[in-house]
Amino acid sequence: MRTLLRARARRGPLDERPGNPRANPHVGFTEAVKAAQSRLGSRDAYARVEQRGGWKTKITDDLAGFIAARDSAYLATASADGQPYIQHRGGPRGFIKVLDERTLAFADFGGNKQYISLGNLSENDRAHLFLMDYPNRQRIKIWGRAKMVEDAPELLAGLADPGYKAKPERALVFTVEGWDPNCPQHITPRFTEDDFKPAFEKLQARIAALEAELAELRGE
Repeated sequence: MRTLLRARARRGPLDERPGNPRANPHVGFTEAVKAAQSRLGSRDAYARVEQRGGWKTKITDDLAGFIAARDSAYLATASADGQPYIQHRGGPRGFIKVLDERTLAFADFGGNKQYISLGNLSENDRAHLFLMDYPNRQRIKIWGRAKMVEDAPELLAGLADPGYKAKPERALVFTVEGWDPNCPQHITPRFTEDDFKPAFEKLQARIAALEAELAELRGE
C-alpha cells in the first residue's frame, strides 16, 4: 500500500477526498505535543494538518487492504491512572477484520493469562493499534476506543480462522477515532517464512529441473 505513504508525504488528493472524514486535531496532538513541535520547528506544518481537520477517521479501501495483509499488530492500552502497556497480537494473515468504515475487530486468543489489556480496557477504553509491514517498510498508527466482548459466539465465529489452532476467548472491538501512516525511516526490512516461500519454491523447482537435465546427460 505505497499510496498510503505517498499520500502522507504530499498531503494530496487522497487527504482532501470528500467522504473521508477526519478526527478532531487533539487526537495525537495534545498541547504538550504542540509545544514540542513549536520548539523544534515542525508546528507550522502540522498546524496545516489540523486546519484540514486532523487525522483521517474512515477506514478506506487502501487501509482495509493493508490491514488484511497483516498477521500481527501491537496493541497499546493504559490503566485508569495512565500506566501504559503494549502487547503483541497475532494470528493468521488477515486476523484483524474490518466490520464497517469505523470498526475493527479480532479474536483475543488464550495466552499467559496475565489479562493486562483486558483489565486496562475495563477501566480505560482508550487504545492504539500500531501495524507494521516490515518487508515494504510501512507502518500505520490507529487511535481509538476498544472493548473486550465476551459471550458473543456469532461475532467470534466471524473472527476465528478454522485452520488456526489457538482458542479464541473473546473478541476485541476497536472503534477508529483517527489513523495516519508513518514515514518509512529507520524500519529494518524483515521477512517471514511466507514471504520467502514463493521464491524458495521457484528455486527448488529450478534445482529439480537442472538435476533432471544432468541425470539425462549422464545417461542415468
